[in-house]
Amino acid sequence: MTEPKLLSGGNPQIPKGEGDAPVKAYIAAMPGWKSEAGRRLDELVELTVPGVRKAVKWNSPFYGVEGLGWFLSFHCFNKYIKVTFFKGAALEPAPPVTSKDSDVRYLHIFEDEPVDEKQLADWIREAAKLPGWMA
Repeated sequence: MTEPKLLSGGNPQIPKGEGDAPVKAYIAAMPGWKSEAGRRLDELVELTVPGVRKAVKWNSPFYGVEGLGWFLSFHCFNKYIKVTFFKGAALEPAPPVTSKDSDVRYLHIFEDEPVDEKQLADWIREAAKLPGWMA
């Protein structure tokens, strides 16, 4: 099997697909430190939201709840991983980075900055209970 092509910012090009396998393929193809960070993020989502729905769409992993839509996605950039909370403005406290879309908030994960996993798990738990993005 050939290695996935890395797009702009080092984001892996993975075919669209539903389920765990395409998400794991995306994470395995993430360059450098991002692969371990992606694995930990995926693990945290699985632990926090039992039965979470997974897919890869538009070269990004998506996480959702059946009937509620997608609540989280992430994407590789050169220097960080952008974690998207589709209804992040409704979370308490809201994730730190704003978006042009007033509902969306982001968390940027950098190589040398520790992630507050307790806060991240709280956001994941809250976000999974909200009506998400339907696509």
